[in-house]
Amino acid sequence: MTVTRRFEPPPDPYKAGHRGADLLGVAGARVRSAGTGVVAFAGLVAGRPVVSVSHPGGLRTTYEPVDAVVRAGTVVGAGTPLGVLRAGHAGCPAPACLHWGLRAGDVYLDPLSLLRRGRVRLLPVSGPEASAGPRRGAGSPPRGCRPAPTAAGSPDRARS
Repeated sequence: MTVTRRFEPPPDPYKAGHRGADLLGVAGARVRSAGTGVVAFAGLVAGRPVVSVSHPGGLRTTYEPVDAVVRAGTVVGAGTPLGVLRAGHAGCPAPACLHWGLRAGDVYLDPLSLLRRGRVRLLPVSGPEASAGPRRGAGSPPRGCRPAPTAAGSPDRARS
């Protein structure tokens, strides 16, 4: 997943900002729900096709420009196809980007916060590095430890 523009909260509700994240995509790619919920809206907003899903706990995700294959009231699970990505999202540096939004009530949040990160675990160093002694410098792990590889994302994330 490539983020072309990150969430930029406005200083107050009436000022400019970027109320979502733009993800690089391919026109015609399936767009899937980030989690379980009910489709709250599927239609045009200011001439752009939008799908919104209400999730448990008062969260709502939005996806645009997406030509919907679901209707308002449809119950969806994590990964359920919502529609297909349309080309031409304003401000996208490529032919197609998904604008993914997240709200809790009237407050806009960073949708990337929904992505699960892999757990970080430290493992003992084995092999030639183990005898090299402690490494110096900012961010170096303690002697004898190295970060374990982790997988980013989760099955509950938006996919395009």
